[in-house]
Amino acid sequence: MATTRRTQQERRAQAEAALLKAAAELVVEQGARSLTLARVGERAGYSRGIVTHHFGSKQALLEWLARSTQAGFVPGLTDLPPGLDRLLRLIDGYVGALGDAGTMQRAFLLLWAEAATASYLAPIFRERDEEFRRDLRDDVVAAITDGDVRPDTEPGDVAVAIVGQLRGIGLQRLLDPRAVDTARLRHTVTDHWRQALRV
Repeated sequence: MATTRRTQQERRAQAEAALLKAAAELVVEQGARSLTLARVGERAGYSRGIVTHHFGSKQALLEWLARSTQAGFVPGLTDLPPGLDRLLRLIDGYVGALGDAGTMQRAFLLLWAEAATASYLAPIFRERDEEFRRDLRDDVVAAITDGDVRPDTEPGDVAVAIVGQLRGIGLQRLLDPRAVDTARLRHTVTDHWRQALRV
């Protein structure tokens, strides 16, 4: 039986995925401060040189990790137009995803919390949060234009409140999973925002 050789692009993608997974595992186990390129390579079964080749530095690796762990947290939203429906689906999906958050999602939340006191993480997560808030603002603005949300609503304030609530629920879930029933809470939080925003 013939075996298909992987292309260089496939090998690169596989190595990057393994390195990001190893980095996420180390963050979850010991925090970002303990992360080194050598430890990531060792955990993934590669040399430190491979990690350096793919990412260049710890800072670049953390940036990749932050982007890849946040991307796709709530699938199925990219084809939806901005508006109240997308906003409420994001809230519902985010809280629901926290119920079975994997290593990558837990790593993102831990890095986000650590960014408050780690100057090397702060710029990464300021950028990630601003992108998240911008998406939420776009939804609120579109919903106001569509007549689904009260015109006196301040989109920026809503975005800040939603990010704070979602991230806060995520951190509580990490700290004490039994205290945060995401299956029930997702409906409570989504209904709260539906009632708070609707005309």
